[in-house]
Amino acid sequence: MSAKAAPARQASPGLRRALAGAAVVVLLGAMALDTKVIKIGSAGDVRNAVFSAADYGKSEFPKVQADVEARAADAATIATAIAKDRATAEKEYGVPAGVGPVMSVKFTGVVGEGKSGIYKVAVDGLPDTLTVRVQTGPAINGTELRDATGKITFGQFTNQIEYQDAGSALNNEMKKEVLAKVDTSALTGKTIAVVGAFKLVNPKSWLVTPVRLEVK
Repeated sequence: MSAKAAPARQASPGLRRALAGAAVVVLLGAMALDTKVIKIGSAGDVRNAVFSAADYGKSEFPKVQADVEARAADAATIATAIAKDRATAEKEYGVPAGVGPVMSVKFTGVVGEGKSGIYKVAVDGLPDTLTVRVQTGPAINGTELRDATGKITFGQFTNQIEYQDAGSALNNEMKKEVLAKVDTSALTGKTIAVVGAFKLVNPKSWLVTPVRLEVK
């Protein structure tokens, strides 16, 4: 005949309370080790992380300008490539940006008539069917500067408003650093050298946002 197992002894209420208390202490200790104390008003205070469009434009425009200048191809080269094979030209010279790629371009030409700060420019080597225009303000529209490098993405911002503000900030900083040095009200008939970016939507009409504009 087998012996009956001795009944398990139950912990006393006092022991159970002691064990529970010890568990709470261990848990609180672990939470304390995993908690970072941030002083109000310090650099780590998230309330200080407010997006400043003006600061963004000032810090990022020189980077965009340098990138566009580095990748800019001659206007005649781009026009020829588009006419030959648009899809291949977009991959070679463009940066994907929604409805059309943004292309960095450089050219020298004679300024024609203008309206609302947008001037037509006659560029040697381009077909007569292609119209090149440069926007000089006061209003600078579009997000070509924001999108030209492929390095500024929506995920870098808190929301769509900040993303749009970043584009406007780059345009505004370009006006200060580039267009403010030029008499944009008296360009007709003059020869200008331009480096800039345009969105390829209509291959027969380019609207270029400059990152550099010099009057010859």
